[in-house]
Amino acid sequence: MVEALLVVGVLVAMFVAYNIGGSTTGPAFGPAVGADAISKTAAAALMGVFFFLGAWTVGRNVVTKLGRELVVSTSVFTLESSIAVLFFIGVALLMGNLFGVPASTSMTAVGAIAGLGLAGGVLDFAVMAEILTWWIVSPIIGFWVSLIIGRYFYARLNRFVAMERSSGPLFDVDRSGLVPIPRLHRTTNRRELGGTITVVAIGCLMAFSSGTSNIANAVAPLVGSGELAMNPAIIFGGIAVTIGAFTIARRTLETMGSDITELPLTAAIVVASVSSTLVIFLSALGIPASFVIIATMAIVGLGWGRATRPMTVPEAVSSEEGPPVSVSALAADEEGEELPPIGEEEPEDIPRAAELFNPATTARVVLMQNIVPAIATLGAYLCFQFVPVFGF
Repeated sequence: MVEALLVVGVLVAMFVAYNIGGSTTGPAFGPAVGADAISKTAAAALMGVFFFLGAWTVGRNVVTKLGRELVVSTSVFTLESSIAVLFFIGVALLMGNLFGVPASTSMTAVGAIAGLGLAGGVLDFAVMAEILTWWIVSPIIGFWVSLIIGRYFYARLNRFVAMERSSGPLFDVDRSGLVPIPRLHRTTNRRELGGTITVVAIGCLMAFSSGTSNIANAVAPLVGSGELAMNPAIIFGGIAVTIGAFTIARRTLETMGSDITELPLTAAIVVASVSSTLVIFLSALGIPASFVIIATMAIVGLGWGRATRPMTVPEAVSSEEGPPVSVSALAADEEGEELPPIGEEEPEDIPRAAELFNPATTARVVLMQNIVPAIATLGAYLCFQFVPVFGF
């Protein structure tokens, strides 16, 4: 009976990981695929490899935090309760998908495990407070780092990164020798090569950061129950994520996976770099992080920083009217453009054509980002509190 339940638990965990692979491959490699830098198949392969590397190295810290430290007694993590926790994670994420909101798997997983801990009276409130504190602080850090980049460095980055793909392939394969050697195609220029390497490298960084944080969402309950060791759990989760990347992620790659990749390429790279770095840092501390929320604040910070270039810091602070924040502002700097010093750029040079974010949509996303974890927390608490089979 125990063996059968363990198989069910592993399958449920792999199903969660499968959906993680499907939903995170698009945001990671959407810019690279959209720029014709790599194929969807190559993106899926890179996703699987770098997700596993992130999970196998830094991700262990987050698995330990959720599976063994968030509750002061792991005796509540029976095999049955672990399966139930995974069930509530899946149901809550499904509700987010139905509303078209990319709900945070990390916040949802923490909510479900916290519900279990509350019902059993074993929730470690100090650990929970630490996690909540970082959830508040990390988006603020992402906002300010991105604002500084947008104000002082974005234009130069845009001239360095911006690329136009040539008509031919990126590489030719020289098969004249014993070992095939890739060589640059005659139409490939150095700028194109540099841009391609950049967007692919950023995708790999995002895949790695996803592994550091998201592996715990799928396997922490089983590891916490003691029914599955850390190494096999990470292997099973990595396999499921890779399968998801090769199957359901193909559609998300076509649509660029998330709103981040609808930004100009340079902005997408900056947002992905800042967000991924923060997620990896938090994962090293054992904190499960929400990439979506951090990235949202990074987008706003980047646009705000770029839009404040026409005014000096004292003017920006004292001005009653905020600067025009738009996606077009992020794409306003053309290659070779000589930028005037900060405070001397004309406001008309910052286009107002498209708003960076729609207030109604932003409110819906923020609301659902809090409702979905709350559903997982409340559902798990009520289940473990009142369903006799769990005996809490």
